[in-house]
Amino acid sequence: MFPPFPQESARHYCQKLISLIDEGKVELKQIARESEERKGQGLMIGSLVCWEKSADDGTGRRVVLYAVSGNSKVLEFSSNETFSNLFKEKTFFVPSIVSPDDIDSALKKNDKKIHELTDKINELPLVSEERKELIIERTSLTDESLRNVFSLYEFTHYTGQKISLTQIITNHSNKLPPTGTGDCCAPKLLSYAFAHGLEPVSMDEVYYGRDTKNKVNGLSYAPCDERCGYILPSILGLEILYRDNDIVVINKQSGLLSVPGKGEGKQDCAEARVRCLFPDAPRQCAVHRLDMETSGILVLALNPESHRALNEQFASGEVHKKYIALLDGILYGKGEGRTELPFRLDPDNRPHQIYDSVNGKLGITDWKKLRVETLKNPVTGKVKKVTRIEFSPRTGRTHQLRLASSCPVELGGLAIPIVGDSLYGNFEEGERLMLHAKEITFHHPTSGEILYIVCEPDF
Repeated sequence: MFPPFPQESARHYCQKLISLIDEGKVELKQIARESEERKGQGLMIGSLVCWEKSADDGTGRRVVLYAVSGNSKVLEFSSNETFSNLFKEKTFFVPSIVSPDDIDSALKKNDKKIHELTDKINELPLVSEERKELIIERTSLTDESLRNVFSLYEFTHYTGQKISLTQIITNHSNKLPPTGTGDCCAPKLLSYAFAHGLEPVSMDEVYYGRDTKNKVNGLSYAPCDERCGYILPSILGLEILYRDNDIVVINKQSGLLSVPGKGEGKQDCAEARVRCLFPDAPRQCAVHRLDMETSGILVLALNPESHRALNEQFASGEVHKKYIALLDGILYGKGEGRTELPFRLDPDNRPHQIYDSVNGKLGITDWKKLRVETLKNPVTGKVKKVTRIEFSPRTGRTHQLRLASSCPVELGGLAIPIVGDSLYGNFEEGERLMLHAKEITFHHPTSGEILYIVCEPDF
């Protein structure tokens, strides 16, 4: 996954700690039984540089957090050394979220049975009905054991509130993450920082140990996709696709507002979450919007100059976007085309837009049929045929793609609303709006470099 914060400052501290380990002033102490497959392997040294504001005068100071990956090692100081005399900054070592003993206890219930099943499976022919049934039984037990372990993990997210790994798994449609999820440096560091009211400034992880196929001793690496990519968006409140000093690009989840709405209950939005992580960002930092129900790529500026430059690009039509949608039925006929629909706001039925050939503004959309497929409702179990389609909007009108889908053929639309469209279609329990901003191409507001970002939908 893309590093959520700048790495340079934190990398300096990671390398400083590694130097102290090499000098013998700090020891990586083994506190739990090391598995055979882990012996001799390296680990990640993580650092998170934070800002701690003073409650008295509003000033602050730098705080540096450290962590190591896994849950079997801790940092221990030799002789009388302490963090306070090895480092000038206020410094803390962040322990594991869950202790090795608690994990062993959670695994104990099914451990014996799993080993017994494994022995039986290994004795049977590779192709046999009995072996297949035993593998299914073992998988069920291992999944149960994983859930028992994951139920122990709880993190503090960006608001200072708690979120359990069990809840994060639920948010992922109950798809279990890999073993060891929650033991990487990044979730430990960020959870600790948010729990103590610290503002993250820089974060990095450096590999320490024997070179492997994927990692080289002394090099820094972004948080891993498999484990960190699974849980960090829930801790940060955002899935960051790209970030530098001028912009941040996120994968906005369905159900999250792009900008604040009216009323106290509609202040949580992409803009607010970006400002929580990057306090110097402009108050109105989004340079375009996605409907609350639409997921996908959203670009936000981290300074006024970038916001102004990006706004000019959007206004002049220099930004190119592609969306993926599932139409609620089968689209027959030609495989691609263009819709040109004049429409405007219906003031008596906000936020609905209505077709108006006289007073409406033109919304132009190119479309391409990708395939017909089967969609199963996760709640009701209902199965139906849908059409996967790619939209390339040439204008940026409110609800443009939803209207291009739902408007009757005689008006120039496709006459099939998007699945889960509560405004222009049929919304059923368990559905969401199946519309996702998949691609965007634009010029970086400072360097002028062409940025092409892709984010595949989860449907």
